Amino acid sequence: MLTSAHLKYESQKLAMNYFRVALVLFGAQLLMGLIAAIQFVYPSFLYEIFDFSVARMVHINALVVWMLYAMIGAVYYMLPDETGEEAVAIGLGKLAFWVLTAAVAVVVLVFIFIQVGPGNESTIWFINEGREYLEAPRWADIGIVVVVLIFYWNVFATYMKGRKTGIMTVMVADLFALAGLYLCGMFFTDNISMDQYWWWWVIHLWVEATWEVFVGTLAAYGLIKILGAKREIVEMWLWIEVLMLFGSGILGLGHHYFWIGTPEYWWEIGALFSALEPVPLVAMFVHVLYDWGKEQGHKEATSGAHAVNNTPAMGWIAINAFGNFLGAGIWGFFHTLPQVNIYTHGTQFTAAHGHLAFFGAYATILIGMMYLGVQGAYGIKKMTMTFKSKMAIVLITFGVLGMTVALTIAGYEQVLVERADLGGGWDAYFIAQNLPWMLQAQGWRLAMGIVTFVGFVYLAWDLLTIGAVESKQAENMEGAAAAAAAA
Repeated sequence: MLTSAHLKYESQKLAMNYFRVALVLFGAQLLMGLIAAIQFVYPSFLYEIFDFSVARMVHINALVVWMLYAMIGAVYYMLPDETGEEAVAIGLGKLAFWVLTAAVAVVVLVFIFIQVGPGNESTIWFINEGREYLEAPRWADIGIVVVVLIFYWNVFATYMKGRKTGIMTVMVADLFALAGLYLCGMFFTDNISMDQYWWWWVIHLWVEATWEVFVGTLAAYGLIKILGAKREIVEMWLWIEVLMLFGSGILGLGHHYFWIGTPEYWWEIGALFSALEPVPLVAMFVHVLYDWGKEQGHKEATSGAHAVNNTPAMGWIAINAFGNFLGAGIWGFFHTLPQVNIYTHGTQFTAAHGHLAFFGAYATILIGMMYLGVQGAYGIKKMTMTFKSKMAIVLITFGVLGMTVALTIAGYEQVLVERADLGGGWDAYFIAQNLPWMLQAQGWRLAMGIVTFVGFVYLAWDLLTIGAVESKQAENMEGAAAAAAAA
């Protein structure tokens, strides 16, 4: 990750810059999450210095921003491979990267050192816009739109100039929707229901429609690069995913309407279609593996060749296929039915679903793309897992699953005691917060958070070193083979 020497295209070198910043922000997200987890167990920790509300805000916003960085990097990396063309306005793309990075740095510094303002227009413009997940101040909000427009123009114009694969056709359409939806979160109304309605159009339709389709395109590209999967198979499932996800994503939005006064028929519609969203991605992965194993993989394995040319990336993509189904599908469906959601809404159960869904559906595939970038940057033909790669996969996955279980237990305690037994009032909230189930679960969440952070250290260490190590090994093997041939 420290070099881009073997990359032919400038857009792929730009992608590596996006990956590097994404890795830093990923670490910041986990660090802020650890601080917030400590404050759950020890509420006086950093009190009035770095309060829970600030740690949580930076934790959540760093999550969104590192994923956006990694997504933009992934698109710039695959763009020349798919289209056969360099990005048409690569100079503008580089300028946008530095402008965006400078803006993100300023916003993070304001969040950490300024934290709050007087609660008027100046606060909205310069400190915090006040909407969960979309808390960047207004000036940064507008700047993000400009940067995304430059990015989209680069992708669209390059696509129109070059080869038009099914993967890139879906990607171009999806990015248009992803960028357009952001505009829904840029205006305010005095009516809280109307405001939440438009806020959900950004948050829900990003993560449960456009991001899901985006993940599908990356999985399709990754399976072709890593396994040599047949393009017609991955693109067939990609189109099915587009049909299902745009349909299920929009209709699935209904399960959020439960709390803002829309008609009741939306509740069941939203719950059902929300649960269907991850199905096509799992189907694509299983179909590709079956087809590949039956033909190509069997042939390569019997000939003694190593059939997978990037095992760290393959490992993360495999976790993505099933993590997406488990986190977004199963854990999401657990509490989207209105008869259940009336008790689980806003409890730690929601946090359990959020942690597993974001990790399973998005973080995993983006980490896989980073490994593909490292492979290309160092010109490695076949990249294999190191000890650090394995430790990163095991510790991060185990840590996130552990946090999910702990938060689920805490959520059940809230459902049973705070909501069902005590009626969901203010006193019920504080009683539930101090019961042993909640305290023990938060302790386990903290312990699993530390495991996850240690896994991240291994991940960052691996991404920064695996390229040099693997390329050196490849050179030694080629040298030994040449020497043997000469003898």
